[in-house]
Amino acid sequence: MTLESLVLVAAEKQASDIHLEVQLKPTLRIHGKLIAIGEGLGREALTQMVRQVVGDRWDEYLARRSFDRAMTIAGIRCRVNALHSMRGPGLAIRLLPSVVPTIEGLNLHPDLRNLTTRKQGLLLVSGSTGSGKSSTLAALLNEINANEARHILTIEEPIEYRLKPLSSFIRQREVGSDTTSFEQALMDAMREDPDVIMVGEMRDPECMRLTLNAAETGHLVLATLHSASVGEALQRIVLAFPPEIQSGIAAQLADALVAVVCQRLRFLPEAGLRVPECEILMASTAARSVIRQSEFSKLTSVLETGAGDGSTTFARYRRWVEGRSRWVRPLVPDESAASSDEAAPEHRRSRPQVIPASGPSQGSATRQVPRSGQTAGPRPKVEESVVPPASHESVFEIDPDSDDLSSVMAELVEKKD
Repeated sequence: MTLESLVLVAAEKQASDIHLEVQLKPTLRIHGKLIAIGEGLGREALTQMVRQVVGDRWDEYLARRSFDRAMTIAGIRCRVNALHSMRGPGLAIRLLPSVVPTIEGLNLHPDLRNLTTRKQGLLLVSGSTGSGKSSTLAALLNEINANEARHILTIEEPIEYRLKPLSSFIRQREVGSDTTSFEQALMDAMREDPDVIMVGEMRDPECMRLTLNAAETGHLVLATLHSASVGEALQRIVLAFPPEIQSGIAAQLADALVAVVCQRLRFLPEAGLRVPECEILMASTAARSVIRQSEFSKLTSVLETGAGDGSTTFARYRRWVEGRSRWVRPLVPDESAASSDEAAPEHRRSRPQVIPASGPSQGSATRQVPRSGQTAGPRPKVEESVVPPASHESVFEIDPDSDDLSSVMAELVEKKD
């Protein structure tokens, strides 16, 4: 079994990840569950797969015992981690959508588009590993790219989505090949005239400090962080610094913040796919005050009472999800797509498919999507009635000068017969 065939099988089964280990069966993660397929892999076969991924940087892999890159395998964009375990070489592969995702295509709340209109500040997207943070970040950048002429600079490790310039000027830099580190790229960014900066991940205090500085100097900065809630995400930033400067970092964070979106994936059996479930904190006056005082436990109350500002809890967002009646799901990629390190051709890329949830057909009903801060109520069904144009033969004209009602009725009965 080749790497290409494994990726195609995973895509057909709608798997999100592939795990390959010597002596073990290839294992797919499908809708959050691990499923083993095929036969166990030999050391030689897996070593060849790792060499295919690493290419001419084999010595770097041997020195670090790990290697990360994004590449196209069998026409499908993948994020690959080559590793070494007690059994020998191994691979962890994340399958990415064939096209840059959109807010609609990810089944996110449409109000998230409003966040992309900000001209400066910090927009955080957080969540656990595998929760779709990178895809959401790419969708937000895609929204800016499609609608505004701005200079977008991304700093990633590795580059997962290749953004095609539409209205915006786009420059993507990969840590390791285009720059030595996130910190160096952020310092370079201050001399590169960007409007929007995307930081793939804030991993250490220095990267966090430079990200906050960029958000305060007239840039819209989008960044990701690992956390289970919006409060935990903000607390992680502050606690990453020494105690003597934490109060200053909290004040800086409160002033720069635009919003925090914390997401997790939820499997919907009726739709047959996983969709994001979000907790959203908007930087309202109340939220800024709590953050400035580092009282992160009080953010739960701010979320519950902040519907008017656009904030929403997981529970409130879940009600919106449960109120939806149709979903967008990407199609399985074309198996004939050739393996290359370039993006798949336009005619070979998967297209989003709109699928209704179980229930009435959506062609005969319309509904209004509530704002992120509102509770989804009952959805009235508005049936579309089609009225055919009237025929002149079915129209009875009454002489306006006639005042004899009995003769008019007699004439009407005669015309009907």
